[in-house]
Amino acid sequence: MNKSIYFITGPTGIGKSKLAIKLSEEINGEIINSDSMQIYKELKILSARPDTSDIKKVPHHLYGYVKGNERFNVEKWCSDASKKIQNLHEKNITPIFVGGSGLYIDTIVNGIITIPSIPEEIKDKSKKLFDKIGIKNFFNIVNELDHEAVKKISQNDSQRLKRIWEVYQYTNKKYSMWKKVENKLFINSSNFKILSFLPDREKNYNRVNDRVLQMFKIGAIEEIKELLKLNYKKDLPIMKAHGVPEITSYLKNSISFDECIYKTQLVTRHYVKRQNTWWKSSKLQNLKKFNEFPDQIDLKSTNLANF
Repeated sequence: MNKSIYFITGPTGIGKSKLAIKLSEEINGEIINSDSMQIYKELKILSARPDTSDIKKVPHHLYGYVKGNERFNVEKWCSDASKKIQNLHEKNITPIFVGGSGLYIDTIVNGIITIPSIPEEIKDKSKKLFDKIGIKNFFNIVNELDHEAVKKISQNDSQRLKRIWEVYQYTNKKYSMWKKVENKLFINSSNFKILSFLPDREKNYNRVNDRVLQMFKIGAIEEIKELLKLNYKKDLPIMKAHGVPEITSYLKNSISFDECIYKTQLVTRHYVKRQNTWWKSSKLQNLKKFNEFPDQIDLKSTNLANF
């Protein structure tokens, strides 16, 4: 029975999904989403989910299946993804993960520390405290609680600082102590192959700019109008997705339409830069890097299925 797993990764806007469809036809595969924003039901256009014609060509999984008011995390996604892997392998179908969220891929390959799920009230407390005293004072408090964990992160990394504070408040055990516990694993197969595409960044930026314009043409503003009607909390991940804050500001008449487009393009380009940095420094095993765009790759001559 075939137990291999493929991951097609790289910055946003390079054309990973099109290559995944071609590869799936070559190796009897089906596609699983590994993009942290494409999981959300309400965010089809701005997250650039595969369109209907793509889905008709090959089955797609874990796209648009989570409501935006759920504070989804990497562990939940890994649990869902591991079930999909098992299900496909039982049918002798090869899972092909597509997405640029490095944390998702790193976690499903290497596992995650087994920290209990933090309740929303604890997260609300950390946010209120952070907003009240500011990042400098918050850093000092967290540093007192768990210096070992704090010394490994930036003083401006608000998300990780709040995470360390929340873990200690809820479990009465330091985050650094939890990290010493053996990781919870999600996949048994060691036969995985990671294809990382890191094309010329300026050309990637141009593609991103064009894709943002296309998103606005096909209804991005209307999509966010509908999202705002749901009155989700502003600190939920879906409300921070690229384009959501910018379009929200436009709808409130805080910025012009042109500014909205420019800012959406800008935050997306910044994301491309961060993704490049992450994947260039990745130490993941079975990783093959390409300097081309996926649509510049010839599947048969490159022999992606058997590297």
